[in-house]
Amino acid sequence: MLRSNPLETLEEQTTPMPTKTKPKRTKATEAKQVKNFVLDTNVLLHDPHCLNRFENNHVFIPVEVLGEMDKFKNEQTERGANARTVHRFLTQIFDHQTTKVTSGVATDGGGTVRIFIHDALSQQKPSPAIRRFLEIFPDRDHVDHKIMAACLALQEKQSLPCILITKDLNMQLKAMALGITCQDYLNDKVSAEDAEEGEIRKIKVEAHELQRFGSSLSIDLEVGRTGPLEINEYVLLEASEQKLMPARHMGNGHFQRLKVPQSLQMPRGIELRPANLGQLCFLDALLDPSISLITCYGQAGTGKTLIAVAAGLFLTTQREYNGMTVSRPVVAMGDTLGFLPGTLNEKLHPWLQSIYDAFEVLLPLHPNRHEGQQGQHASERKKQKKQVAQQQDSGSTGQTPMKPYEQLIQRGLLEIEALCYIRGRSIPNRFFVLDEAQQLTPLEAKTVVTRMSKGSKLVMVGDPAQIDNPYVDRRSNGLVHTRNRLRGQKLTAHISLTKGERSMLAEMGATLM
Repeated sequence: MLRSNPLETLEEQTTPMPTKTKPKRTKATEAKQVKNFVLDTNVLLHDPHCLNRFENNHVFIPVEVLGEMDKFKNEQTERGANARTVHRFLTQIFDHQTTKVTSGVATDGGGTVRIFIHDALSQQKPSPAIRRFLEIFPDRDHVDHKIMAACLALQEKQSLPCILITKDLNMQLKAMALGITCQDYLNDKVSAEDAEEGEIRKIKVEAHELQRFGSSLSIDLEVGRTGPLEINEYVLLEASEQKLMPARHMGNGHFQRLKVPQSLQMPRGIELRPANLGQLCFLDALLDPSISLITCYGQAGTGKTLIAVAAGLFLTTQREYNGMTVSRPVVAMGDTLGFLPGTLNEKLHPWLQSIYDAFEVLLPLHPNRHEGQQGQHASERKKQKKQVAQQQDSGSTGQTPMKPYEQLIQRGLLEIEALCYIRGRSIPNRFFVLDEAQQLTPLEAKTVVTRMSKGSKLVMVGDPAQIDNPYVDRRSNGLVHTRNRLRGQKLTAHISLTKGERSMLAEMGATLM
């Protein structure tokens, strides 16, 4: 649903309203007023199913938009797939009937959709609004200018409020400078609060209740004391400043203690311990087999990827899953170096370097005796030393020693791949970590979620404040969209990590810069 403030007509601005005979206008009646919406190309490419989401309003697609979408229809990308979806939908609803194309056909919400053709820029005697438009933007061949001219032409032809819908911020500024009402596409945008990292909520309890919770592992509290809570929401039960205990809300006021081991021992790697309360809650959700989808917000350095990958390695070696997949979308920050040489894996390696870095930390080539070998039996340590010595010998003969995570890849237990190859797959009994999920569009996020088969767990991590994808923002990206649409379900959980653990410098940079 698109929320907008409809324009008042000229009559309403100039004619005084009788207090007795004319009913008072309210926000509810204004919201129901029918409007004309003109769509930009990027809206259709962002959500190809948007044409049925404008309720009882009239949707106009400038003919220039069809020409621009024609450039993308052959792309083997998500954008190309969206363009083809829009073309098929329009062909279906118009049903090859010429009159319906420009007169409009009914939508599911009670409105209409049509192709809008105008000649506002080619008239010998243009209207004052078009004449002013041409003085400001003399380039008549620019597609954005043609779409804005379509809005001006529609305003002159019809009395209904005309609103341009575009995700292009620069185009929004141009349109507003001309007096055209302009909005972003709001259907898949979440509230500002849902896109922010939030602290764990504290709930006041009595000292004896906290003691009983610690011994019995669960407690029931009235809704009046806790306030509204979602299923699988993590809270902090507080009896005093010194007496705190984390808990997970299981629904209907029932709280359960976290089931987290003191540390996770990586296979032939380090021993990892959660460094703060947020990581403790995150690890509890990661290790719970009843939770199939986890979304996690966190700024740079909070340990999102490291904790998720560590839990996946641990559960895979415990035979809880057949294997583990770590992926991320191929979206660059700033300028790229162009085409990369080599095989497919060599081309993708720079895009996936941050994931390899996490595995380098968890599975170092030469683990420290006090970290990597803590808790192991003497026979296991002896076997590990022998393998390291063999790798060193192979390195002396000119061969590069195989890294521990490369052995897992060779055995088929680990996949590290770019997300662009997931369409059409079915992924059963797999621990799937999706890094940098805030770079996805809502439709791409839906594609990933629907790839998960029985027995799989999907972990989506990212920072909504760090987005390089020009088609989404902090309130409309795939990560926050997934969390907002699937929140409160028994199979889902959400955690926000707020404390940086990478270094003091990294945390200062994330919070102060």
